Amino acid sequence: MTSAIATQQLSKRYRRTTALNEVTLDIPPGAIYALVGANGAGKTTLIKLLMNILRPSSGAATVLDIPSTRVAGAAFDRIGYVSENQELPESMTVSAFLAYMRPFYPKWDTALEAQLVQQFDLPLDRKLKNLSRGMKMKAALASALAYRPSLIVLDEPFSGLDPLVRDELIESLLERAPETTILLSSHDLAEIESFASHVGYLEQGRLLFSEEMASLSTRFREVEITLPASSSTVPADLPATWLLTEHTGSVLRFIDSRFEPDTSPSALASRFPDATGIAIEAMPLRAIFLSIAKSGRPAPGRPTTGASR
Repeated sequence: MTSAIATQQLSKRYRRTTALNEVTLDIPPGAIYALVGANGAGKTTLIKLLMNILRPSSGAATVLDIPSTRVAGAAFDRIGYVSENQELPESMTVSAFLAYMRPFYPKWDTALEAQLVQQFDLPLDRKLKNLSRGMKMKAALASALAYRPSLIVLDEPFSGLDPLVRDELIESLLERAPETTILLSSHDLAEIESFASHVGYLEQGRLLFSEEMASLSTRFREVEITLPASSSTVPADLPATWLLTEHTGSVLRFIDSRFEPDTSPSALASRFPDATGIAIEAMPLRAIFLSIAKSGRPAPGRPTTGASR
């Protein structure tokens, strides 16, 4: 299996509304892939297409080498899926819910179930309807992890949870990471920056980029060049990979979206030989995404068609 998930020009349209527009991505086995974007960007639509809850208008997708339109029944023996709005049998106790789920999954691991119950501090004798939102999410996640799926798909799993519960869920996912691929959606960049290995950014149904987190963090830099006071203009032929270029007084500022640590500093010095100062700063993930959104175009320098491992 070369890809845990792959899509080719996957689209979903509702009459005149395009919810997802020709999305092509490749998620390698073992990745912790964060699909991010504002509410309404198309994240849930993409996940529902992958899980065969929705049918695509055009394009195709595979999930664990299975066409997404055939993901059903036994395929879910290998897929753990938890949605933000997932309905649970609320009249059941936590114990009854887990007992109900066991027979559906031949590889259900009762020892792992017990470990998850203890780790999440789940109250086995309480009904699901009487649990907090955080506890319900823990119960749902325990039921999705206990059979050791090859793929875990989580749609906004941390939305509305307090930081302690969120950290507990993240820790449990990281413990599973060596044996599975994880796809999760989120609109909160702070939630995923510390642990995701890959990231894809959706905006208005389009995938603006998809790549390894380390690569993204390396190639974006905020640059400030101080020019001589006598210099009132800058060259007109600035690279397209420089985003949000701003020239105020003697200072030129921009975001370099294709920064190369070994060559870019010397290239900047050659382009601006009279500069009295060149400052280059790394950028947090939120600042990178904001710069791409404000520039109004995909981040140049990497293809948006896949995520390399």
